[in-house]
Amino acid sequence: MAVDFRFMIIGRGMMGAAAARHLSTMADGIALIGPPEPEERKTHHGVFASHYDEARITRTFDGNLAWGTFAARALDRYRDIEAKSGISFFSEAGCLFAGPPPKHEQDFLLRAQAVSRTLGSDIEIVAPAELGRRFSYLNVGSDFSGYFERKRAGHINPRALVRAQVRLAERGGVSLIKETVTSVRDAGSYVEVTAGARGYRAERVLVAAGGFSNFNALLPRPLDLTVKARTVVFYEIGEREMAVFGDMPSTIVLGDREEDHIYILPPVRYPDGKTYLKLGGDTEALTFGRLEDAGAWFRSDGSAAERDHLSAIALQLMPELAGCPVTSGPCVANFTPTGYPYAGFTQSPRISVLTGGNFVAAKSSDELGRLGAVLLREGRLGDEDFGRELAPVFA
Repeated sequence: MAVDFRFMIIGRGMMGAAAARHLSTMADGIALIGPPEPEERKTHHGVFASHYDEARITRTFDGNLAWGTFAARALDRYRDIEAKSGISFFSEAGCLFAGPPPKHEQDFLLRAQAVSRTLGSDIEIVAPAELGRRFSYLNVGSDFSGYFERKRAGHINPRALVRAQVRLAERGGVSLIKETVTSVRDAGSYVEVTAGARGYRAERVLVAAGGFSNFNALLPRPLDLTVKARTVVFYEIGEREMAVFGDMPSTIVLGDREEDHIYILPPVRYPDGKTYLKLGGDTEALTFGRLEDAGAWFRSDGSAAERDHLSAIALQLMPELAGCPVTSGPCVANFTPTGYPYAGFTQSPRISVLTGGNFVAAKSSDELGRLGAVLLREGRLGDEDFGRELAPVFA
């Protein structure tokens, strides 16, 4: 039976849009399908995406070689994507990690330094005596050292990056379908994709729907994937605060446990015309198993308790924020039991999946999209792309 497309990518977020762009250089007959960002978040009933934001940290400094490699490969392509699309999204502000002395040989900081040497990343170690002088906006323990990645690090605008990817994908011949997919079915010799009142046929499909991948019957079997709530806090910044924080790098302050880390984005202008410094953490336990519950979370302002918790930490780390207006917003993060993203085929040889950001994938999204494109076209990923580590696990 004739098909409408050779390949369909479901989900036009950071990974899906990147997959479409990369695949457009490898093949033809491609469609990218997914809804636009809702105009009114609090009245929208449907799917959302976590890239509806203006800033995400990007860096190669990572305690895991695969994640560090994915980030480095993506970072190496940022300027080319900007130049070809005409859309700027990367601010090379640098990224600072600040943490106490490592307690054991498997400490994140020691692992990250080893990965950086393997990748050839330039990481400057800032002694405790110098940290406060060099980065005066930050108030941390007297025994904290800094690990500063000046180049190939900073922050990206995820909305703008997705726009750039989609623009280049369409330029490469990809058909953009602005609809929400409600079912995906292996029909034997093709895959049937239903979106609204319309059905499409494709030879192969890549489901790249992030935290919504287990919803709307997109996969033959659910993934072993935990979707967790995350609250982000925004400090509205005025001229006085810009004098303190305006030149700061992206910052991650390490706690006693990895889930206690705090990330901080430099001041960024948002669509409402205001400038915000944003921070968040990784400790919330609320999870979602239904589309309705995830949607209700996205329509909220996040957790008030988490907002207060993060605000207390923010004022401890950055006392100059005192008096700034504080708001909060919702996000979700999806976690895999392997700690790696998923990039592989399902029980169907025609339906593949790309998801599992583990709260660190924004910086690597272009490379993860490339892996999804290779997977669709070639049917597998090799060891050079960590193919075995990325095998999906199903519930």
